[in-house]
Amino acid sequence: MNWTSVNFDWNHARAFLVTAEEGTLSAAAKALGVTQPTLSRQVAALEAELGITLFERVGQRLVLTDSGMQLLQYVRPMGETALKFSLAAMGQSQLLEGKVIVSVSELDAIYRMPRIIAEFRKEEPGIELEIVVTNQSSDLKRREADIAVRNFRPTQEDLIVKKLGEEVIWLYGLESYIKNFPVISHPSDFATLVQSGEVQIIGFDHSYAVVEILNQQGWQVSERNFKLTTSFQPLQIELCREGLGLIFFPGDLGRYESDLVRAFEGLGIIMALPVWLVCHQELRTNLRIKRVFDFLSEKLSQSLVT
Repeated sequence: MNWTSVNFDWNHARAFLVTAEEGTLSAAAKALGVTQPTLSRQVAALEAELGITLFERVGQRLVLTDSGMQLLQYVRPMGETALKFSLAAMGQSQLLEGKVIVSVSELDAIYRMPRIIAEFRKEEPGIELEIVVTNQSSDLKRREADIAVRNFRPTQEDLIVKKLGEEVIWLYGLESYIKNFPVISHPSDFATLVQSGEVQIIGFDHSYAVVEILNQQGWQVSERNFKLTTSFQPLQIELCREGLGLIFFPGDLGRYESDLVRAFEGLGIIMALPVWLVCHQELRTNLRIKRVFDFLSEKLSQSLVT
């Protein structure tokens, strides 16, 4: 091939790809970490180079033209190849220096990670840690994180996964709130109590799944038992402290909240969630990421022991 005849700018092609996937210039610019005017110029430059129109504006969104749709099928594999190239290149690094991005949940960030991070900083001062705190699943393939702690096993084949243990969940609340209820030792007794709506549980935004889990155990809870919901777990804890209801809380973290006690222990644990440590397989060969992965594996496994 005569490479001197090829006039191709990957930045322009990438701008087109991400804009097509995100649907708006503002979302695409945020995803790429560039300004919206810069992205707009890159897309316009590609259109000028090719002599075709790639997008039409429909309301606030950009819609691909027929030409844009045809080109997208070619540029998308290019984007995947570029990402694999970046991951493979990063995996060659054998220095215990540089940044590693770790994605953890809100409760991990508050209770488990500070002590682990402090220990790690003493042992590996050359490694920079960036902690992404989210209860959502960070996309490792898109480099939103290098390592993630999750409560489910990923299904992608190109991810390294290691089960660290289980997070045992109980109901917790203020003792003054719990003592208003009779001693319960059987789900049928609890069912009678909750049907009145007296027992309030501070749930997540999607409480239907939790309702189903509890009712499979014979609890017979309903939406009336979840009059307060928030996905922000620190707020759940503070609402619980105000005596507004019970919360789902890991048993190994209960020792950090001395004013909260387990409720209805006679019913047993609410659920046991598996804890997985996840890393992209090419990043696993990177020495500094391997060091962080192994350190987190050891320390988080220890912290899950109740």
